[in-house]
Amino acid sequence: MCLAVPGQLESIHEVDGTRMGKVNFGGILKEVCLEFVPDLEVGDYTIVHVGFALSKIDEQTARETLEAIASLNNLEEELGPGDNSS
Repeated sequence: MCLAVPGQLESIHEVDGTRMGKVNFGGILKEVCLEFVPDLEVGDYTIVHVGFALSKIDEQTARETLEAIASLNNLEEELGPGDNSS
């Protein structure tokens, strides 16, 4: 099953000319491509699917969605091992 998961953008950097960021998904950090949402800034919440930020969302929506996913105990399974090397 594939889900678009909300997370908070913690940092922005560039890789080979592509705008990338570290996004925190309830304690799990992942590198995400930010090219589709150029107005994202550090601290913003975004919906991510297969490593690509798809849209900016508000904090309340992100938290409610993360709580719903956590209640299903699927977040770690969906995201795999974290990249905590920020």
